[in-house]
Amino acid sequence: MYQTILVPLDGSKRAEVILPHVQEIARLYQAKVVLLQVLEPQRSVVTAESLYIPGQEEIERQSQLAQNYLVARQKDLKELGLDVQTQLSYGPVVEGIIQAAEQIQADLVAMASHGRTGLSWVFYGSVSSGLLNRIDRPLLLIRSK
Repeated sequence: MYQTILVPLDGSKRAEVILPHVQEIARLYQAKVVLLQVLEPQRSVVTAESLYIPGQEEIERQSQLAQNYLVARQKDLKELGLDVQTQLSYGPVVEGIIQAAEQIQADLVAMASHGRTGLSWVFYGSVSSGLLNRIDRPLLLIRSK
């Protein structure tokens, strides 16, 4: 049923709540797991005293941190006997997840929802809501606490 499972992670412990569920599904179906992190472009910050524009060094530092994070999670899952790959992409998160799912032909996208509501959801947007409305494949959402 599931041959490839895409698991978007954002580097937080809350997002990792999905991993035990993915482990069981991947083990049951002998599926490949692809861990994905999408880095959104950093925006310039203007304060009364200064202007901060992220440079190439900062972008590379963020990319390296994300890659190190993904490799560490990959190692954890490989130690459990799973076939795990990592992928890092750049751009808007929802679009990045959808593109990755299409690219790797994921049979399932599995992720934890942070469960934001109210003004927090309006301000930050909702990745899970965006995916629910746009993705064309099965989506497993686990609410993190």
